[in-house]
Amino acid sequence: MTFTVWHIVGACGIVAIIAAVIATIRTRRKDIRKVAYMMDALEDGELNFRFQEKNKFNRTLNRIRTIFEKQRQAHEQDSWTKLIRVLTHEIMNTVSPIASLSDAMAKSYDENGHSELDIKAGLETISDSSKNLIDFVQTYRQLSGVAKPIRKALDLQELMDSIIGLNSEFAASCGASCVYRPEEDDLMIYADEGQISQIFINLIKNALQAGAKHIDITAKMSKDDEVVIKVANDGEPIPVSAQEQIFIPFYTTKKEGSGIGLSISRQIMRNHNGTIELVRSDARQTVFELRFR
Repeated sequence: MTFTVWHIVGACGIVAIIAAVIATIRTRRKDIRKVAYMMDALEDGELNFRFQEKNKFNRTLNRIRTIFEKQRQAHEQDSWTKLIRVLTHEIMNTVSPIASLSDAMAKSYDENGHSELDIKAGLETISDSSKNLIDFVQTYRQLSGVAKPIRKALDLQELMDSIIGLNSEFAASCGASCVYRPEEDDLMIYADEGQISQIFINLIKNALQAGAKHIDITAKMSKDDEVVIKVANDGEPIPVSAQEQIFIPFYTTKKEGSGIGLSISRQIMRNHNGTIELVRSDARQTVFELRFR
């Protein structure tokens, strides 16, 4: 009888242990799914998720989300401050001469309607200044006006041949080469040709302006069925202090840069459900990676 009782107790203990292990595995699987969901959301810039704070793990994930949200808000505030400063500066620089010249022309007429000023030259100056202001505004409208992509199947070899051809003259003038080396044949992406071309043209231009002599573009299919394209160059590396800020609107390390090229590139990739990241920038190479899902 005692032997039977101990067997029953032992069996119950084993069942309890097995149940606890199964419960732990299920919990870990749920936690893994939560982390995967959070990472996807963070990559897409979506921070409107929040887990029920019923355990320590969920509270930790929510704290991570809050940290990212605060960082994004700080970056956005900085971007808006820079935007207002740039717009105010450029508009005032253009409008002030127009107002001053128009006022001078109006006051130059005498009682007989004659003016000592060259009215034609004055109007031409006003016209040129107005056109420059329009061009400036059009440039910054691009940030909020990235059109919805019109997608179609694109052969990567043909797309890269076209892009490299468009930049061949500029590359040659810089004494540089740009080549495309796919790791697999017949790679294709489903994307807006004009918008995607804009990204690669911008990356190549940035590399050449950084003094690159070799620009290598590679492409492959990942294990997750993503087309991964890397654009590498041997130009001057991006400063470490700037590497986390280069995608922020109006942030630039160039003396004559607008700071919107990479920001627009990221918007385009997000609209394509893809990503663009700086994965390396040191004395040997600077590498940008694009992923198309």
